[in-house]
Amino acid sequence: MPTIKSSYLGNLRTQSEHLQSGTQLLTDAPIDNNGKGEAFSPTDLVASALGSCMVTIMGIVADREGVSLNGLTWQVTKIMQASPRKIQEIVVDFEWDNPIDDSVFIQKLKNAARTCPVALSLDPAIKQTINFKF
Repeated sequence: MPTIKSSYLGNLRTQSEHLQSGTQLLTDAPIDNNGKGEAFSPTDLVASALGSCMVTIMGIVADREGVSLNGLTWQVTKIMQASPRKIQEIVVDFEWDNPIDDSVFIQKLKNAARTCPVALSLDPAIKQTINFKF
């Protein structure tokens, strides 16, 4: 059974629907690749997926340990290679306002993040730079 149904809207824009939830999203080509940059580009979604997946798996670990990740934020930087045009590196910077003072638990979170399904699925040629500022 399909997970996502998508269509091309013209002008380098696509629309996708997550079939289980009905949630929709648009993509647009970036300005530096003939687009308008009015929505996530497909490569932006890949970079965003890495950070979101890492936090989802960290959240599973935290829930299991009875710890709240409230205050955890992250920023993702996508670095493109010019030729051939592809993602060269994804940098994820995590910050946590009030981290728990437990080095064993913090290491579990870091290990969970680095082994999330998206991190393990990305081509090894894409450098993953992960910074934990906690």
